[in-house]
Amino acid sequence: MSAPHVPRVEVHDSADDLATAVAGAFLRLVAVRQAAGEVPDIGLTGGSIADKIHREIARLGATGAVDWSRVSFYWGDERFVPRDSDERNAKQAREAFLDSVPVDPSRVYEVPAIEDADSVDAAAAAYADTVRTHGTGNFDLLMLGVGPDGHVASLFPGFSQLDVDDTIAVGVTGSPKPPPERVSLTFPALNRSDAVWFVVSGADKAAVVGRALSSSPPGVHELPATGVRGQVSTIWFLDREAASQVS
Repeated sequence: MSAPHVPRVEVHDSADDLATAVAGAFLRLVAVRQAAGEVPDIGLTGGSIADKIHREIARLGATGAVDWSRVSFYWGDERFVPRDSDERNAKQAREAFLDSVPVDPSRVYEVPAIEDADSVDAAAAAYADTVRTHGTGNFDLLMLGVGPDGHVASLFPGFSQLDVDDTIAVGVTGSPKPPPERVSLTFPALNRSDAVWFVVSGADKAAVVGRALSSSPPGVHELPATGVRGQVSTIWFLDREAASQVS
């Protein structure tokens, strides 16, 4: 068995430069996969830098190099809130990106909202079934943010969901970051990704990024982001502020 690959780090001068670089890389990856006859499965994330990236994808993706009807979209995690809530990652992605390009609506697989499920655990079970039924078994690309506490998707330090290995998605209650109820893919599901891209911006993330990329990073219970790695490649896309404590 070959040794695991070393994550690559790309540092860009600003959040805007980071967003443009990630958007360009995204479009190239999708175009390459489609040229090989695939319908790529893409895992999206949320947050302010993701919003910038999504808007850049929409802007750059208007050239026609990507057949948007042949891309499937999922989310690594979602807030269990009403469908029209501004806190939903899916709503953010739709407004910034998905509504601006000709995607096939049947290939956009959102996590159930409060209107769609009786509880956060029921939403997680339904989303797991969706991923199992419609997915190819792995993501071609999974994009993830990282919180200042090291959480990834909605897997938080010290939470029991870090140890779940027998299902695709789990419900999360009592999140230290509001809203309190969320649905998250588990580590086994997140790690079924060819490429994992961490997209991180801002000085408030510098300490956790430095720890995650150190020669002896903490374990997943302390810093969950260390528990995700692509099967083929892992890239940390950072701006200068986020990268300021990477040695």
